[in-house]
Amino acid sequence: MRKWLKHQRIELGITQEEAAKKSGIARTTYAMIEQGERDPSVAVAKNIAEALGFQWIIFFDNEVHEMRSKKRIAI
Repeated sequence: MRKWLKHQRIELGITQEEAAKKSGIARTTYAMIEQGERDPSVAVAKNIAEALGFQWIIFFDNEVHEMRSKKRIAI
């Protein structure tokens, strides 16, 4: 789960539906991204970031950190 994304949305006082609409994507797609079940494309990451007011690169920076942690555990 992307707790930071949910936190940002809640801080703005908007629903998943509103966040999705502002980002130009379906609510189900937004929900899957927020829950970590789906990764956004660069274009979608930029749209969500602009709508919610953060740097879009965090989607991919976070993914890199998670992958590194999993590799450490596997070793």
